[in-house]
Amino acid sequence: MHEYYPILIVGALVGIFSLIFLVAYLTIRKQKEAIGFERNMKDGVIIKRLLSYAKPYLGNFLLALFLMFFSVAYDVISPLMVGWIEEMIKVDFELNRLYTMVAIYAVILIVSLVCTFLQALLLQKTGQRIMSNIRKDLFEHIESLSHGQLNEIPVGKLVTRVTNDTNAISMMFTNILVNLIKNAFVILFVLFAMFFLNYELTLMVLCFVPFIVFFTFVFRKFTRKAYRKVKDGTTDINTFLSEHLSGMKIIQIFNKEAVKKNQFDKKNKTLGRAKTEQILVFGIFRPLVYMLYISSVLCLFYLCGKGYIDHTEFLGQVINGGTLVTFYMYINKFYNPIQSLAEQFNWLQSAFASAEKIFTVMDIQPVITDCPNPIELEHVKGDIEFRHVWFAYVPGEWVLKDISFTVKARETVAFVGSTGSGKTTILSLICRNYDIQKGEILLDGIDVRKISVSSLRRHFGQMLQDVFLFSGTVRSNIVLGKTDVSDKEVLDACRYVNADRFICRLKNGLDEEVRERGNNFSAGQRQLLSFARTIVHKPEIMILDEATANIDTETEQLIQNSLERMMNIGTMLIVAHRLSTVKNADKIFYLSNGQILEEGTHAELLKNKGKYFDLYTLQQDRKKLSAPSENETPNLCKV
Repeated sequence: MHEYYPILIVGALVGIFSLIFLVAYLTIRKQKEAIGFERNMKDGVIIKRLLSYAKPYLGNFLLALFLMFFSVAYDVISPLMVGWIEEMIKVDFELNRLYTMVAIYAVILIVSLVCTFLQALLLQKTGQRIMSNIRKDLFEHIESLSHGQLNEIPVGKLVTRVTNDTNAISMMFTNILVNLIKNAFVILFVLFAMFFLNYELTLMVLCFVPFIVFFTFVFRKFTRKAYRKVKDGTTDINTFLSEHLSGMKIIQIFNKEAVKKNQFDKKNKTLGRAKTEQILVFGIFRPLVYMLYISSVLCLFYLCGKGYIDHTEFLGQVINGGTLVTFYMYINKFYNPIQSLAEQFNWLQSAFASAEKIFTVMDIQPVITDCPNPIELEHVKGDIEFRHVWFAYVPGEWVLKDISFTVKARETVAFVGSTGSGKTTILSLICRNYDIQKGEILLDGIDVRKISVSSLRRHFGQMLQDVFLFSGTVRSNIVLGKTDVSDKEVLDACRYVNADRFICRLKNGLDEEVRERGNNFSAGQRQLLSFARTIVHKPEIMILDEATANIDTETEQLIQNSLERMMNIGTMLIVAHRLSTVKNADKIFYLSNGQILEEGTHAELLKNKGKYFDLYTLQQDRKKLSAPSENETPNLCKV
């Protein structure tokens, strides 16, 4: 019995490591229960949803599996051939037979390498297509979310979902799934071959399998937690960067670089700790599997080396040199896939964590949706009516309270009042950027909720205070992807709104580069481009929200001239603080605290001497105070 003591010692060491792992697993389980750590989606649900994207490419995956069997065959046959060569050299050596065996081995190896290359090429193409489809669906879903929902989700978070998280999923389809299947087949076929060769030695190797299963199970729990931390840290730092890089000018103006650097350092260190934890988990698991591999090899060598290797008996079966060589290679083939599982589990957990976050965004139900069988509007006259409309961004905090008014087709109507009175909200509700809680909003006598969202917004042109220009050219920002617009139409639209005056001075004209957010254009130039953009798309109803704010007097004159021309196109709704912008409107509504206090023309409201009159008088007094006296030369450098 003492001759088996070395094997018992190896077993004791493996048992000690298993006990340590068990304690660690129970500890993390208690921590998970204490902090409420749990996965929001089951692995089965995630796999099912991911496989729905792989279903159209089932043929590609079947072909990849077919090619995979050639490499599996090499893994199973090559140790047997080496064992046969070993015995052939010792017993009945013939050079021609050796050449034949080596040639067969080389052919099998070359076929396996070619099939592996073709398999990798096929899977890469398929994986990229699947990733592209997921990105497209995710982006389309983000586009369907309402303004309110988009305001609640940080931009950096959405960018991470569309870029980083889809990349992790791509690895699963291009590498992990097929390799998991391949490794499973390698393990099964290698075990079968080992049983066929010597079942006693195979049973010895199988004694280590329960420990492998246990270590893998525990590792899965640790790596899942580590990957969730990494994903959360990556999202957090991307969100921080997206926000603060956009606001870098404000940071520099208020000299807060050091403060923001410290905030970034904290987030960076949090991500670094999460990465370190992930590496630590990976660094423990793989050496443990390697320890089991070395232990089984040592047991094999010990059992085969107790006496002479040739015709050594173990539990009644004879072991020769060929058996030893073959078994040594088989143990390597058996443990290599298991060792690879460490890396594959890393990627798999990364893919699952990323997929969970992607599907969480996809599961956000859009608040603004079409009703069953929505109405498609081909043409719009422009009649608008609010009937007892109530609206609140936050339940119970009413922004609009029982608002009712009528706008006739081709009228120009203005909304004025103090900040927070509900002016911009009214314009947002007409386009269904938000849905009202009570009342009705009618367009040409039809409730806007019965009209398809795309059809409704197609008839509106919105010109906002903060004009957003995309990276590209002046032309691309005016047409916004509309393909049936000629350069003549673009130039005519620019002339109509006086934008041609500065475009003609640009070096490349309509092909002038527009940088991110249009930061190489002034506020007034961006506003004139938004006017031209609106004219090109030929809307029946135009919305102008504080378009003349924060621009110089000369540009304001151009915009006023443009507005007078645009008023003849269709119905126009204007929100403005400068009453000089709206004095020519057909009707003016004065709002306060979500209610309409006064309505009428500019002259009528001045005659009534109410709130509108007070606001107009205040603006006129400020204008007189800011104007230079007759004997004073204006100092353009004075602040």
